[in-house]
This record gives sequence, structure tokens and C-alpha cells, in this order.
Amino acid sequence: MSDTPSPANAPDTPAAANFVRDLVRADNQQGTFGGRVQTRFPPEPNGYLHIGHAKAICVDFGIAEEFGGVCKLRFDDTNPVTEETEYVDAIADDVRWLGFEPGEPLYASDYFEQLYLWAEHLIITGFAYVDDQDTDTISVQRGGYGKPGIESPHRNRSVDENLALFRRMRSGELPDGSHVLRAKADMQHDNMQLRDPIMYRIRHEHHHRTGDQWVLYPTYDWAHGQSDAIEGVTHSLCSLEFDSHRALYDWYLEHLPLPGDQPRQTEFARLELTYTVTSKRKLRQLIDDGVVEGWDDPRLPTLRALRRRGYPVSAIRNFCEFIGVAKTNSRHEIELLEWFIRNELNRTALRRMAVLQPIKLVVSNWPQGHVERIELVNNPENPADGVRTVEFNGEVWIEDDDFKAEPPPKYFRLTPGSEVRLRGAFFVKCTGFTTDADGNVTEVQCTYDPATRGGNAPDGRKVKATIHWVSTAHAVPVQAALYERLFAAEVPGERTGDPFDDIRPNSKVVRAGVAEAALADVSPGQVVQFERLGYFAKDPAGDNLFHRTVGLKDEWANVQKRTK
Repeated sequence: MSDTPSPANAPDTPAAANFVRDLVRADNQQGTFGGRVQTRFPPEPNGYLHIGHAKAICVDFGIAEEFGGVCKLRFDDTNPVTEETEYVDAIADDVRWLGFEPGEPLYASDYFEQLYLWAEHLIITGFAYVDDQDTDTISVQRGGYGKPGIESPHRNRSVDENLALFRRMRSGELPDGSHVLRAKADMQHDNMQLRDPIMYRIRHEHHHRTGDQWVLYPTYDWAHGQSDAIEGVTHSLCSLEFDSHRALYDWYLEHLPLPGDQPRQTEFARLELTYTVTSKRKLRQLIDDGVVEGWDDPRLPTLRALRRRGYPVSAIRNFCEFIGVAKTNSRHEIELLEWFIRNELNRTALRRMAVLQPIKLVVSNWPQGHVERIELVNNPENPADGVRTVEFNGEVWIEDDDFKAEPPPKYFRLTPGSEVRLRGAFFVKCTGFTTDADGNVTEVQCTYDPATRGGNAPDGRKVKATIHWVSTAHAVPVQAALYERLFAAEVPGERTGDPFDDIRPNSKVVRAGVAEAALADVSPGQVVQFERLGYFAKDPAGDNLFHRTVGLKDEWANVQKRTK
């Protein structure tokens, strides 16, 4: 991608290779599949997509785009119990948000009839049979690694008997769990996936697309490869957990009269991040237990949440490109992703002043009723963004921690008798302060030097600190949600086996603050930099709630130092 960081500004880590790109290029050079490239992104619509899916989307759609091919969004909707139209719509929306156009989505459920006919073909050719044992028994009989499998007593049923039973399964006259259809593969195979896997199970459940038309539903392994073949997929790109499934994927395809070329499955490393959990089951538990507020809670790694938090699409895609596509799993530091987020926002985000823990600063020698209009740059990284005007009336809000009555060592901000610069305005010198009954500072009194307008002293004197401010008379209210990592451990659950043991308490704090008037013009979803505080995204709901996208501190640099 054109926006991928160059060696000059990229993190101090070499960009990884992309073996899938190399594979497809070699296939094209050799004329494999006639030089055609077709991929697919095949999520099950049983939840919302997360950052790991972002990588898969970039690989699936990116490879097709790079080689002039086609990638389709296909919903592998073979489980009516967990799938909902809500997820279908959300997934399609997320794919488009990432910058890819999936076209009209495809559905495995569109192929139910063809899959059924192919299943009958396997029965007729002696490669499938109906088993009326329960699934627990079947699971035990499959044995284990180094433990031989036990053949079902129904494995050698006649073709006619299997066909009759299978058709009764389809008709709905048999109850859930009473019968399954199994592939007749090899019960002694070292690969457990080939020990007569289940192809169909009976479920009298309403399907989000087919309604009550079917009570017989294919398993993922049976539907997946065959759907690829029906659609004309050439390169079936999967994450590494499907490596052991490839032999079964090929076995099915080799035993069927395919309409075209046999697709080829290739597995690549999934994206895992430190301090992050991506399991749909665990994410759902976080919601059900009230740890987070929903699938779009900015503390989650779902694409819904990242969008709400203000993660730029370009930064996510650049990150995925930078880490590359590998054959072995690894866990990437979340600080590296945040580097890409911060780097992008530094270039694009407008600057605004906000105070999230305000105390009042009063300039005692300010001319009564006078208002100065001060011009500030919107983005020092992009002069084309122009300037804005902020008002200064001699009474402003500053951050509570920008003043200390009793400063600690090496504290250079405002203290009794010291002088600081108010961002873009004037030098001010503290002459006193007021506290409440509990000793908390409520007001700081200062004088200003009129000759320092713009932030420089004609006499050449220097100050050691510049602090931001918001005029009390022109402030707009703001709610700022500040986030810590939801999990305190780099690998949640590594210590105890349960990632929920590593949940960080109070990972979200909401501050009621104030901001300069220009913040009222920020659009829902837009990210701005609150100067000295971080990057903040306005909530899509359009109220005055802002989510901190990422802080200003480059934590990736510290990670690099620790690993050298």
C-alpha cells in the first residue's frame, strides 16, 4: 500500500514477508487455475468481527485486488442456533468500513440443495453413511492421538438403507440428535479430522434465511470446501487453526464431481495482540457479565469498538501489511498497532484545547471586559488545515495537575511565584491561590505580561513549561472517556488459565471537562487531538462524549528498548 511506513518513519522492526502473495504469484506464472485468482472471506454470522478478522479481510480481499482477481464475502451460515441477520448486516458493514467492496454477499445456505445432492452422491459411492449413535459415543469412538478409532456398528449399512435414512432425516420425521451423516474416510488415520467426520446433523431450528425449510444442516467442514468449489474459488485462505482440516477439505473435493478446478486451501498465521482477547465466546461473556457495555465498547477489539474509538482504517490496514503474512502464529505487541494509529492521527487530526480536570486561573491585572482573539494552528503537521481563533478573557480553566502549591522535584509547571506560558497566549506568573475547606485548590491567581502575546518574551526570558487552557466565558462542556487496557497481563490467562483473572478494574474513567468553542463543530466519529492529552474521537451518537483513541506517548519505543 502506498501509505505503508517507509524505513525512515516505521517502527524499528523489519517488515515481514507475505508468503501468500509469493504463492499466488508463482501460481500465476505457472498458469495454475489458468492465471485466475478468486478468494473469499467466509465468516460465520454468529458475532461481530474483531481485529483478527481485519487481517483476514486484508489478506483475502487484498490478494484478489493485487492480482486482478475477485474476492467475495460469503456467510458460512450452517448453524441456525447461533446465527442472526444482525451479524450479517454488521459484518458486511465492517468489510466496507475497511475499504473493500464485497459486492452482493453469498451464503452457504444458498447451496444447501447442492450440498445435499453431493452428500447423496457420497452415500451412493460408498463414502458416507448414517449413524444413529449419539455424538458423545461417536466422539469417544474416534479415539485420540496414538489411540485407534473404533468403527461405528452402522458403518457398513447398505446404500439403500443409508439413502432411506438420510431422506427421512431431511423430511423432518426424525428428532434432533437421533441420527447424523458421517463421511466414510479412515477411522485409523493419524489426522483425527479424517476419522469419519460428521457431515450433517438434525436441528429443528429456524434459520435466519431459509426459515423452516431445512431441519438438516451441514457441518462447517462439509459446507466450506464445497461452497468454495461451487463459487469457483482458487485460493481458499484460512487461519492456521484449519491446518489439520486441510486433508479433509481435499478428501471431500476429491470424491465429488466438481463443476471446475479444485480449490486449494492455504493457511496463514492469525493476528493475535498482547493484552487482548479475541474469542467470541469470551467477548460475549465480558458483555453478559457487565464488564463492558456492549460489542462496540471501545475497550474491546471488535471492529465496531475500534471504529467507535476512532481507529483510522488506513492505520489498521498499514499495520496488517507491515506485520506481513507468516506460516507460524505469533503475538504482536499492541503498542505497535497503537504506533500506526498515533502516526496516522498525528498527520490528520486537528488540534483542540480541552481541560478534563479543571481549576480556575484568574489574571488579576487583565483589563476588565477585554477579550483577545488568539490565532492557533489547527495542525502543525499540515499547514493546509489552516488556523482557528480562540478567545482569551483573563479567566480560564487549566488542568488541576498543572498547578502545585507544593511542587515535587523537577516539577516545571505552575507553582507559587513561578511563570509559565499559556499556549499561544501570554506568560503568566502565579501570585496566589485559593482552596476549599478540604484543602483542594479551587482558584489560581496570576498576573500576565502583555508584551508576551503569542508566547514569546521580548526580553528573551524563557519559561520551562507551556500549559493549555480554555476560556471560562467561551467553554463548551465535554465528556471524555479515558481507557486503560482491559486486561493487565500481556497474555491474558497465561498465569492462571483464565483470562478473566487478569481483568483490570476501573479500565474506564469518564471526566466531565470543558473545551474550546471550536470543539462544538467536530463531526460524529471525527478524531481530534486534545493538546497534551491525547487523541479523542467524538462518539457517533453525536453528543459531547469523546473517547480517547490513543495517548500521545509512544509506548512502542519503550517496548523496542526492552526487547533489545
